Amino acid sequence: MTALTRFSLLLLALLGASGATLAQQSEMFGPYELHYSVVNTTFLAPDIAATYGITRGKNRAILTLAVREHLADHSETRPMLLQGRTWDLIQNQDLDFLEIREGPAVYYIADFKFINEEWRFFELTFRPEGADQTYTFQFKHQLYTEE
Repeated sequence: MTALTRFSLLLLALLGASGATLAQQSEMFGPYELHYSVVNTTFLAPDIAATYGITRGKNRAILTLAVREHLADHSETRPMLLQGRTWDLIQNQDLDFLEIREGPAVYYIADFKFINEEWRFFELTFRPEGADQTYTFQFKHQLYTEE
């Protein structure tokens, strides 16, 4: 199994996992459903993290995004133009997204640092391929370091 395949399987697991720590969430924007997940980088195997240039650490996390267009009889993953930033009371950071494609699947990941128990705020601006408008989405997520 290639590193990309293992990473894609991990992303699918993270996007589909339930529970407070790995909660996948989504929001609808017209026919587009934006899926998002925030997890600590310690959930990534060291070789997978290295393949994608992700620094693992107890105070580091990744934001994972994917967008699906809901059509009449099915839905399809769409690539998107994407910008974002994250902040807390002390740190402000633009997010640098990496696009990952495997077959029809398209995911975007960005890593960032966080402070234990602080709320991270996120602001995303995205335009799915084929969309006639750009969408903005904001959310917050509380992160904890792994002890």
